Amino acid sequence: MTNDRIPTGRLAPSPTGAQHIGNARTYLLAWLSIRSRRGGVILRMEDIDSPRVKRGAAAQALEDLRWIGLDWDEGPDIGGPHGPYVQTERLKLYRYALEKLKAAEQVYPCTCSRTDVAAAASAPHAGQEGPIYPGTCAHRRADDADRLARSASEGNPVSFAWRFRATNASRTFTDLVAGQQTCNVAAELGDFVIAKPDDSPAYQLAVVVDDHAMGVTEVLRGDDLLPSAFRQLELYEFLGWQAPQFAHVPLVVGPDGRRLAKRHGDTRLSTLRAAGVSPARLIGLLAASCGLIAQPKEISARDLIASFDLARLSRHKWTFSDEHLRWLLAAA
Repeated sequence: MTNDRIPTGRLAPSPTGAQHIGNARTYLLAWLSIRSRRGGVILRMEDIDSPRVKRGAAAQALEDLRWIGLDWDEGPDIGGPHGPYVQTERLKLYRYALEKLKAAEQVYPCTCSRTDVAAAASAPHAGQEGPIYPGTCAHRRADDADRLARSASEGNPVSFAWRFRATNASRTFTDLVAGQQTCNVAAELGDFVIAKPDDSPAYQLAVVVDDHAMGVTEVLRGDDLLPSAFRQLELYEFLGWQAPQFAHVPLVVGPDGRRLAKRHGDTRLSTLRAAGVSPARLIGLLAASCGLIAQPKEISARDLIASFDLARLSRHKWTFSDEHLRWLLAAA
């Protein structure tokens, strides 16, 4: 996959909770990868997972990102030519894409699991892939949704989501960090949910529509989302859009080897800031964890631009420990 467009990346926080050290590490790498090539950065607020959105979390995310020294050329706070930059303000775009998929019989109404439908709203994480969908509802056509809706209006509640018909063929792409990746989406991942019962988008559809509309050429994110790249490539291919290049970086984990979360203690950026940790100290720790510098030291994000190279990144998960936290707090 080649891309000769102007390098454009995106920072895409979800206001479903506070930003923590693991988020900061991925945002830093995404920002450095684009800024090192003099490209543009877009900030997009991914708030379609409405039941989990926390009041004030969007504003906090912007404050956190600025605190660690990141900037952007377009976003909900400064505007730009590709707005709006909040997903719940972009619903018409997603519905237009969904209508194209319906007209081509590329999607079908699926009445299976409500839990599955709810989970599809947000980006899946490691361990959340679940079993491969067996195709129970794949015999349906798009206009069967009308019959299901009539049944619901007659007192027989039927909830359904729109599921994409995956391709039963091997698909390969070269990840900028993880290397060559191959997957048969139908056989290894299964048909996947792209919209909820009210036609509002699930994660897979929303990010494809947004990244295309905003001219994003590179998507750098955690490697827990690597399977999603294959799903999104299915959508890009059907819609006839040029896909971005993908770069999936190893996650930050706790001492138990699991994805960094509340169970590992308070690693929120706002908490570190309140404790007096300097952003330069945090950036230095994160840079060392990636292999960008030899040892942790105070350094700004901007000072890492000139020497940044994706090829230098560690391909291993980084374990954030109490020792790292003590180092951060030592100069506070």
